[in-house]
Amino acid sequence: MSPGAATARGAKLVCQSSRHTKGHAMEGIADMGGTEGWGPVRPPRPGEPVFAEPWQARAFALTLLSIRVAGYNLDAFRHATERLDRAAYLDEGYFGRWLNAAELMLTETAVLAPTAIETRARNLRGEHLVEPPAPEPVRPDYAPTAPGSLRTVDTPAAFAVGERVRARDMSPPGHTRLPGYLRGRSGVVELVQPSALLPDTHAHFLGENPQHVYSVRFDSRELWGPGAEPFSVTAELFESYLETPS
Repeated sequence: MSPGAATARGAKLVCQSSRHTKGHAMEGIADMGGTEGWGPVRPPRPGEPVFAEPWQARAFALTLLSIRVAGYNLDAFRHATERLDRAAYLDEGYFGRWLNAAELMLTETAVLAPTAIETRARNLRGEHLVEPPAPEPVRPDYAPTAPGSLRTVDTPAAFAVGERVRARDMSPPGHTRLPGYLRGRSGVVELVQPSALLPDTHAHFLGENPQHVYSVRFDSRELWGPGAEPFSVTAELFESYLETPS
């Protein structure tokens, strides 16, 4: 999205409710790790600004505000981005995606009427439409038990450093942080990380369910076959994502 487009839209949240996908599995557009056809990865250059254009900084701030106003958490925001359709997720760039997810959060919780943003944008373009009245918000009944995402788990870790583990081959119906390209693949535990909230339930306001987290190293050829360039991939995985290889 160009600065002109952002101005024309009134720096608005740009997606429409029809652009939210009905399916909730992570195998959607968001789970693109390890897939091909997206071009080379361009690492940040020294001195490169955080925001390439001013509207991106506003989008960043609006999204953080929307998370708070909607009563969502970071995992619920991530789940909102996963439920965008392909155009809303890709075509307007990284911060356009954030704005689209912000709109989804605000309309889901009835902070905004579904047509409010489009109506406002059209009025800013010179039309004269009646804007819908503000609905009564319905925010999730959610409150964190402590700041941040780290929690204490009383049970001992199920896996130890140096142990070989396998990522479960699962396809949950909702949010998960287990990438598709790791499912069913084996690796080695390199580090037991501090325990943290389980995103799979936290994103849906079904409880924090903290778990042990492991840094697991995978060989590239285990993930993409013997013809892959040899290197290692390390992923932080929750305990329920892992099992002992048979």
